[in-house]
Amino acid sequence: MTMHLVRGMSSLNNKRRRMKRHPGWEKDQAYHDKWLMERGVHPSQLKNKEKSSGCNVPNYSNDRPTIPTSDRITAVQGKKKVNVYSGTYVVGVATLHKSNLVPVGKGDNPEEYAKMRRN
Repeated sequence: MTMHLVRGMSSLNNKRRRMKRHPGWEKDQAYHDKWLMERGVHPSQLKNKEKSSGCNVPNYSNDRPTIPTSDRITAVQGKKKVNVYSGTYVVGVATLHKSNLVPVGKGDNPEEYAKMRRN
């Protein structure tokens, strides 16, 4: 599929166009400006307003009481000990239906697990 330029959205047309104004547009513009002024959102009113995002930044000054902290750096800990099974009950691991691994105990018959897999 090829990419087509959408009419009026081509990068070749950079000129700014003037709005086509109908007769009596001044009256409509004045009414709109009055409506904006009543609500306090006219551009002339917004210039003087203090801008705020609505989020308050917490005060991180040093005057607050805090828990004393330490600047000491402790020694690097060694590698964590790996858990290894050291018992004698589990003899091995058998596979049942679709990679379901099951531990095989000392008294179990591994042939039962092999037959179960085929049934």
